[in-house]
Amino acid sequence: QVQLVESGGGLVQAGGSLRLSCAASGRTFSSYVMGWFRQALGKEREFVAAISTSGANTFYADSVKGQFTISRDNAKRMVYLQMNSLKPEDTAVYYCAATNAISLRTSRYDYWGQGTQVTVTS
Repeated sequence: QVQLVESGGGLVQAGGSLRLSCAASGRTFSSYVMGWFRQALGKEREFVAAISTSGANTFYADSVKGQFTISRDNAKRMVYLQMNSLKPEDTAVYYCAATNAISLRTSRYDYWGQGTQVTVTS
């Protein structure tokens, strides 16, 4: 089992950058695939990015390819989401999640953080 806590959200102007962090507890962190999802007001939660257990493989939603970068540090039990060139449409609550196998589907993730708000102003 793993507990997840996100941080790093905030208010930023369009074109700016933010780095989200997700701290995980539990000794088996390195065995989990990690993902980032987001949910805008009135919309369904959507996949943003995922990273394999070793960090060697990453996956992105088409909407954020080339703009966001996911990474992990297994020794520190941390996952990061570097977000550049932010746009107002990136405004959402961002969630960190863990699963046993690579998936882009929300339903496949077993553990979730509480979320962190990202607001991008124009």
